Amino acid sequence: MARGERETLLALQQALPEEQFQALKYLLEDRLPLAQLRPATRPDLCSLLLQRFPGRALRVTADLLRSISRHDLVRLYGLPGAEDETPVEKGDAVGSRAPSGRGEDAGCPPVSLSSASSPPSARPRRLTEKDLIQIAQKLGKEWQEVGIGCLGIERSRLDQIREDNPRNVVMQSFEMLREWRRREKQEATAPRLRACLAPASLDPEVLDLLQSFQGD
Repeated sequence: MARGERETLLALQQALPEEQFQALKYLLEDRLPLAQLRPATRPDLCSLLLQRFPGRALRVTADLLRSISRHDLVRLYGLPGAEDETPVEKGDAVGSRAPSGRGEDAGCPPVSLSSASSPPSARPRRLTEKDLIQIAQKLGKEWQEVGIGCLGIERSRLDQIREDNPRNVVMQSFEMLREWRRREKQEATAPRLRACLAPASLDPEVLDLLQSFQGD
């Protein structure tokens, strides 16, 4: 059983592009020792998961894969909860490529509840880190232009984010979005971020994803 678990975990991780593998590790930072997690290779991570979550490693991995929109792998490998997955998930294609986009100078206009797709009486929820990871996967390599032109984040802060996450565009985008969320506090909702990003020449899937969050 343990060997079967390890083989499945390794196959799952090998199916992930490097940026998604790093995103998976990031989501585990509060659950595994950082000294072991950060340098971990794919086989190393399999061992860590099996040691820390005996009998539950596949379930934990399934939850992580859902967080980065790899529902296709959950279904393909029959992971726990796969029977509840719908046959087609709009976010399934997130994993393969993050399309590039170009931000343009634009403000971040206030968003009234009446402009959101949710009922007027419902206040949009604050975006979670899982939401931000999915958005980051779609922003693309010109995330800094988005940060300056659309989100109003200082260039010096974006440079620091880039230095802290070298060669990982998804994590750079994710940290930028976290910076925006910290600043906006409870106003960091999908409708507000959608309004911020709307003027930029982004892949339409970014706005579609934010639109889907508004209905949560």
